[in-house]
Amino acid sequence: MAKSRKDSKGRVLRKGETVRSNGTYQYAYTDYYGKRQYVYANDLVTLRQKEEEILRDNLDGIDSQAARNQSLNDIYDKYMATRKDLAPRTYAGYMYQYNAYVRQTIGKRKIKDIRYSDILRFYKSLMEEHNLSIGSVQHIQMELHPAFEMAVRDCIIRANPTHRVVGQLKKQTGAKRGVRNALTPEQQKAFLQFMDGHPVYERWKPIYTFLIGTGVRVGELGGLRWCDVDFENGFITIDHAIVYFAGKMNKTDQRLYISKPKTEAGIRKIPIVKEVRNALDEIKQYQFDNGIFCKADIDGYTDFIFLNRYGNVLMQTALDRALSRIIVAYNENEIQEAAEEKREAVLLPHFTCHTLRHTFCTRFCENETNLKVIQS
Repeated sequence: MAKSRKDSKGRVLRKGETVRSNGTYQYAYTDYYGKRQYVYANDLVTLRQKEEEILRDNLDGIDSQAARNQSLNDIYDKYMATRKDLAPRTYAGYMYQYNAYVRQTIGKRKIKDIRYSDILRFYKSLMEEHNLSIGSVQHIQMELHPAFEMAVRDCIIRANPTHRVVGQLKKQTGAKRGVRNALTPEQQKAFLQFMDGHPVYERWKPIYTFLIGTGVRVGELGGLRWCDVDFENGFITIDHAIVYFAGKMNKTDQRLYISKPKTEAGIRKIPIVKEVRNALDEIKQYQFDNGIFCKADIDGYTDFIFLNRYGNVLMQTALDRALSRIIVAYNENEIQEAAEEKREAVLLPHFTCHTLRHTFCTRFCENETNLKVIQS
């Protein structure tokens, strides 16, 4: 009968276990793919805990070696490499958020070590330390969940640690996703009238009138060219948008590019109502009077309509900053006038350009009852 191998404390070693020359313990085994692998520990108890985990993984068909070697960053990059269906702007948005908040933090951890509680704590830290809203955290959740799910299906981990974590996050923090409210007819009228003839803000009126009158997204507005406007037949063709990739992790990646709509439904023709036609005429006249002409050439696209004073395309940051200044100036003026006239002030809430898209939809629904027409 073969003599049992023992360690220095007289404990019998199992098959595959050895004591190394430096006093640490080693366990040798054959992995899921038939390849020889090794794990190490400073003591026998810890080694046998690892052995039990390996045995359980083998019985469940889990690739424990991949789980030990791959980080969340590895899994996410592998997942994104499969997403050839994503529009360029969507892909850029996903990568920006991941690089900004995940890659240098929890993304470095081995995927096998990430638990539900780790994800919950990570999301809380994003809200508390980075002041992210629950909506922004939900966007990150939408990116991480399918990446972890791919790891589950590849038999790298057993369960998805992001499963139902946002519900618990909302319960513990009491956070709710904000609701974007459209401007009321009274607010809309006051907003546009304030800019009319204003020495500073008049030049912004046709731009915001266009947004309210068409309901286009800001990227679509920025990408519009004069050739996209058919004045003769009275419609505007929307079939592309400008996307800005900030490149905050790498300034050399900072650029503008043209993106096509995600779906065929995104390609559409918008009727030119009277106010929108007037707005376009005002924009053209303003540019002519001030010697502004398009200098931008983005992926072969040029002759853009909405330009800054240097002839470059207008970006959302500039539009939102101008909007904030207009709202503040309007409210200050309205409070003073209302006090002088002894009436209730019609104040404007803080809103962004996207609110004007909601405002367009609201005005449209107030005047159209056919659901098919509204959906289209």
